[in-house]
Amino acid sequence: MWAVEGDLRAAAETLWRYHRLDHEPRVTDVGIGLGSHDPGVPTWAAELYHRGMFPLLVFTGANAPTTVARYPRGEAVHYREAALALGVPPSAVLVEPRATNTAENLVLTRSLLRRHGVEPRSVTLVSRPYQQRRAWATCRRQWPAVEVVCTSLPQDLDAYLAAIGDPDLVLAMLVGDTDRIARYAEQGHTIPQELPDEVRAASEVLAAAGHTGRRLPRP
Repeated sequence: MWAVEGDLRAAAETLWRYHRLDHEPRVTDVGIGLGSHDPGVPTWAAELYHRGMFPLLVFTGANAPTTVARYPRGEAVHYREAALALGVPPSAVLVEPRATNTAENLVLTRSLLRRHGVEPRSVTLVSRPYQQRRAWATCRRQWPAVEVVCTSLPQDLDAYLAAIGDPDLVLAMLVGDTDRIARYAEQGHTIPQELPDEVRAASEVLAAAGHTGRRLPRP
């Protein structure tokens, strides 16, 4: 058990539930693994590939401040290597190594696929668990023509904290992703999403406890 208890635990669970859409995986034209610090992304993407959920997999991402040490050659490059180690054939994996945010993940992946003659009608976005809602909202804005399935490696919060090994990072990311739901919609990067009062309050509980490392600057 990781030391996330009491009010902090309740707040983290509220945000964890809010951000997860957990669409039922189904067959789509392309799988897209969104780069991050989360090693569960290539693991789950490989699993879905082996289940026949998509014939082609793109990993996208350069680096964020939270991933430079973990993935020094870039998120997408390391994710590809992890997927190949799990038996995904090289011919089924493309790499988009330049994106530094979710909008770029999608825009640059779309361009990469076009260069390979692929125009998908449906995509599966594989992300860290609490990126799902924002990834979906970003895709609806940046790539509205495709049908979108959002999914992550099935884990509860304790399992996820253990896998990442850094509870402070996870709590800061939960606050940061909550900030981005509203702010990125205002900036036109995503479609608007409802942000319930309990979610706002939970984010403030974690922020007040100092978990602000991934929070956007206040306007």
